[in-house]
Amino acid sequence: MELRHFRYFLAVGEALSFTKAAAQLRVAQPALSRQVQDLEDEIGVDLLKRSRRGVKLTAEGKLFLEEVRKILKQTDESVEKVRALTRGQIGELHVGYAAAPTVEILPPAVAAFQRAFPRVNVVLHDLTRNQIIEGLQNGTLELAVTPQAAALQVEGIEFEALQKHPFYVALPPGHRLSRLKTIPLEKAAVEPLVGLRRKDNPSYYQALDQLFGPVGIKPGVAVECDTFSSLITAVETGRGIALAIPPFKQVSGKRLLYRPLAGTTEAFSVGIARAKNGDMTPAGERFCEILRKESVKGGGGRRSDFKSEI
Repeated sequence: MELRHFRYFLAVGEALSFTKAAAQLRVAQPALSRQVQDLEDEIGVDLLKRSRRGVKLTAEGKLFLEEVRKILKQTDESVEKVRALTRGQIGELHVGYAAAPTVEILPPAVAAFQRAFPRVNVVLHDLTRNQIIEGLQNGTLELAVTPQAAALQVEGIEFEALQKHPFYVALPPGHRLSRLKTIPLEKAAVEPLVGLRRKDNPSYYQALDQLFGPVGIKPGVAVECDTFSSLITAVETGRGIALAIPPFKQVSGKRLLYRPLAGTTEAFSVGIARAKNGDMTPAGERFCEILRKESVKGGGGRRSDFKSEI
């Protein structure tokens, strides 16, 4: 018993005519009659009463016709769902992210993606660096929008840079360094620093060593924070300064002041991290395409992003 038997019987049962059903299906009438007869023989029930005046459905045929309608409708819907999944139009997409560094591109990208693909459920996961890497490796995350440092030197993870930002220094209002238009690397290096927790963000400290290496000073981290919001609070309350990039301003608002960090050409990259051998769905690929477009709209982290703050 095959689906074509169901489709042939449905056509005959609705038209109550082999001639009309054959024309509708564009098959020869003898072939159609033979297929319907094969169906009846296989299930052992007469579905149709045949006469010179045409055909009628038996009681069994009427019941079977309703069941066939349901089966074919479900089959067509299933095929369409699979095709929609292949086109990236349905499904569930799990995306990890680091909150503050991605605030310029992730919200508009999600909004644009949901407008284009409303039947895809985008599930966002605000995670630490280690949690993002673990999620990409075990497949619970399809991709992540994160700083490059979080994906460096991790086997099996690839990174695509979307934006490159210059470094700024985040200061509490009234800090003595706020009088400067730019803050030299040497001055920033001797200030107590507020950073992220070392256990969850080892790459953050590798980036600090690389940044301050040219001046030969290892910055002292006075406070380690679990999240970017707690980092902002620690700076605001005068516990130290922090290194920042333009998107931080959207998170902290007027709570902090920002000054360009002078004496370095190092940049802070934000982009897409994904498993090299991961099975990314079409929806994931479409989301990456939209992230690339939104990163261009966001300006790529130009130094002019903070001009109004200095």
